[in-house]
Amino acid sequence: MRAIRALSAAAAGAAIALTVAACTGSTTTIIEKTGAGGAGQSAGSSASPAAKPSPAGPVVTITPGNGAGRANPSAGITVTAAGGTLKNVAVSTTGNPVAGTYSAGHASWHSTWALNVSQSYTVTATAVSNGAGTSAGVTTTKTSTFRTLTPGTTFYTEIFEGYRQSYGVGMPIILTFSAPVQNKAAVERSIELQTSKPVIGAWYWDGNQTLDFRPRDYWPAHTVVSFTGHFDGVEAAPGVYGYHTLTQTFDIGDSVIAVASTTTHKTQVYLNGHLKYDWNISSGKPGDATPDGSYLTIEKENPVRMIGPGYNLLVPWSVRFTFSGDYYHDAYWSVGEQGFENVSHGCVNLAPANAETYYKLAVPGDPVTIRGSPRSGEWDNGWTEWFLSWPQYLKGSATGEAVVANASGSEFVNPSALPPDTAKSPLQTSAPENAIA
Repeated sequence: MRAIRALSAAAAGAAIALTVAACTGSTTTIIEKTGAGGAGQSAGSSASPAAKPSPAGPVVTITPGNGAGRANPSAGITVTAAGGTLKNVAVSTTGNPVAGTYSAGHASWHSTWALNVSQSYTVTATAVSNGAGTSAGVTTTKTSTFRTLTPGTTFYTEIFEGYRQSYGVGMPIILTFSAPVQNKAAVERSIELQTSKPVIGAWYWDGNQTLDFRPRDYWPAHTVVSFTGHFDGVEAAPGVYGYHTLTQTFDIGDSVIAVASTTTHKTQVYLNGHLKYDWNISSGKPGDATPDGSYLTIEKENPVRMIGPGYNLLVPWSVRFTFSGDYYHDAYWSVGEQGFENVSHGCVNLAPANAETYYKLAVPGDPVTIRGSPRSGEWDNGWTEWFLSWPQYLKGSATGEAVVANASGSEFVNPSALPPDTAKSPLQTSAPENAIA
């Protein structure tokens, strides 16, 4: 039961304090300041007792403050409770829903992602005091209504992966930004991944406008990957803000891994961890050697027109793995040399039936490793993320941290806290510095 005790009518012009007494003896006090001090008593009347000061409640601070008209969206929302514990923080907006986390002990709260640009927000926060005696259980509620700035310059982001498309176990997530990014760590931290199977990986900047995510080891086969880039409100460079949230979902298919030796003139193709095919090949002849390295299939076409010194022909069952034009393909004209001699202009020549079989298995992102060549692979001649060892790849992140993802989401972690890597090449990961001939 609760009882309300009102002050005497003679003090009606003074500040009004409503004190609520609980059965347990603790008190909750709501302080409302309605004006300055009251009138004196009429002649002959007895003076009313002096009002006791109300117990102090926690001091709640909301940033951005009430009435702000050009709040920085990249800073998000911060709520603190001095002398108290936050019990509830609610954010109302017509923009993207705002999630946030409390600090240990609920002394503060901060939004998880940047706020939308050009958007209005109302934040209502309630805290209860940590005091003893009459100050115990005092609550304070505060509200802030504000609007974020409208940027003069914006950027947008594109993702290579297509919706519900299937990719190989080596496929990086490839992001392209419309403007150079200076605040690289902020952009990395605005990205959330969900993976149906646990994955450890990292982000890597290839210049200022391309950002890739690569797992530490190859993706587990048949993983579903969901990507959310909370770029709306992120300040990528001074005065340059994102204005959209980018989402995508794609699949990792079967593990299809090809390993070719330029010295044994053989290629092995592994399907989901098991040797499936062992074929004769002919790789690049002296002067046109197929470059060493762990590549990824990029695209395939049947046929592809290939033009070079002394030839111009349509080549069936062609699967590309470098931008400069190296393929696994049907070479019906070199079947007699396959398994014995290197005679191609840099491609991996296969017998027609074998080329067709590989073509039908391949999707973008399947690992292709070339070994034994006198020629080194060239960075960025294809998707060459797997040229790098894991420590080298980590150096490309602005945060210097790894990303641990699962079905619940992702978080950044110190690489030293990761479990040991037990993956073996070539079926689970690439060999370190594999592009060096």
